[in-house]
Amino acid sequence: MAGKVKPIPEGFRTVTPHMIISGAGKAIEFYKKAFGAEEIMRMPGPDGQSVMHAEIRIGDSAIMLADEFPGGGCGASPTTLKGSCVCIHLYVDNADALFNRAVAAGAKPTMPMTDMFWGDRYGKVTDPFGHEWSIATHQRDMTPEEIGQAAAAFMKGGCGG
Repeated sequence: MAGKVKPIPEGFRTVTPHMIISGAGKAIEFYKKAFGAEEIMRMPGPDGQSVMHAEIRIGDSAIMLADEFPGGGCGASPTTLKGSCVCIHLYVDNADALFNRAVAAGAKPTMPMTDMFWGDRYGKVTDPFGHEWSIATHQRDMTPEEIGQAAAAFMKGGCGG
């Protein structure tokens, strides 16, 4: 192989989510339908059905994923854990459209699309595999001071209520 190998492969960023999923093959198909994901590669597990490793791309970002393999040192899926402590954030041109697309594909809305105090149009869904996704479109640039003032007003109002 000629040339110098890049320490960060082409198409990847410094931080790349690596999701463990119970039903990774079905999840890939869901992410295609819900978020317009592009499947880059899929390596089947030893049984020929499970996913040992796969890569998808949403927009300009890569995501790695695999089925959970109990005892395999890969971690557990949100299904096994009965929830997720991580939320994957998507910045897109039209958050409302992607939110609606995800819900139509089977995601559960957990926070409706709202104009937030930090300047984003923002909402959240949970996919059928237990992973949480926030979806946003940045609408307004704000200084930290402006965000602080808007946050105080938001909290004073009972978190927007």
